[in-house]
Amino acid sequence: MLSELVGALVGLGAVGLVYVSAAARVVKQYERGIVFRFGRLLGPARLPGFTVIVPFVDRLQKVNMQIVTLPIPAQEGITRDNVTVRVDAVVYFKVIDPANAVIQVEDYRFAVSQMAQTSLRSIIGKSDLDDLLSNREKLNQGLELMIDSPAVGWGVQIDRVEIKDVSLPDTMKRSMARQAEADRERRARVINADAELQASKKLAEAAGVMSQQPAALQLRLLQTVVAVAAEKNSTLVLPFPVELLRFLERAQGATGQDGAHSALDAPEQPVSDTSEQPAESPSAPADGTAPQLSEAAAEESSATPVHGLAQVPLGEGASTPSGEAPPELWAEPTTEDVPPAPAPASATRDE
Repeated sequence: MLSELVGALVGLGAVGLVYVSAAARVVKQYERGIVFRFGRLLGPARLPGFTVIVPFVDRLQKVNMQIVTLPIPAQEGITRDNVTVRVDAVVYFKVIDPANAVIQVEDYRFAVSQMAQTSLRSIIGKSDLDDLLSNREKLNQGLELMIDSPAVGWGVQIDRVEIKDVSLPDTMKRSMARQAEADRERRARVINADAELQASKKLAEAAGVMSQQPAALQLRLLQTVVAVAAEKNSTLVLPFPVELLRFLERAQGATGQDGAHSALDAPEQPVSDTSEQPAESPSAPADGTAPQLSEAAAEESSATPVHGLAQVPLGEGASTPSGEAPPELWAEPTTEDVPPAPAPASATRDE
């Protein structure tokens, strides 16, 4: 009898232990428990700690209340200014109503992920490339509102949305690099021009001061020579004053003008009287051939010496290179060849 009672107590204890182990649940601090009894929601969510349900009747589902980091896969789209980009982002959200997160949506993580991808593509199509690159804060706020609107009914709150990276085509990257380089070069030229303007003003002031004291320019020249010689150079360059070149140029111009005035002031040369002209030579025929002389005139001209020259032969045996007889050359006559001068006629004729 006693043994049967002990056995019954042991059996009841075992059954009670099994029941307690099946009914006892522990909800963690960052979780909430949703109890379903015969498939229906039972009361509010169970708080963290130890809780008991009816075994084989109730079902406890735990919901994580921590902030979830959900990366959005890269989405490729075309911006409003027709540029193809690839954008990826990340969403931070948490469950604020565990009952709705379990009841209203099948899988709230997957639902938030799909909504984030759709909203991101929509934002890409409504924005310009410059906004994606420089005005991301505004785009993040717009994307957060687009995702948070349907997520509120799911018991989910979107904490934050961030655009991580914007991938551009290589051609667009090169174009933007050239644009940035051109802009920087433009600013560098503007700065350089401004510096040149300021330097020119200072140089003009310095020139005005040096013009009052000519010795200041010579002292400045000597300072430049000292600065060049301090670097141990083997060649020393001395500047040549430009004023000296201008002085020489003015002096040369003045000399040329004096010569021109002296040539203009010279007396005019008398023109020789051409009234007494020698008899014109026989005109040449119209056909351009040499004029023909008569035989008597030809003999007379050959026999008469011209301008006191006599015709003498070269000598016997002389010949020209062509083998013909050498022509007679004119030579100065000797005293023997010159005929005596006639006696002067008497002033009076004999009666």
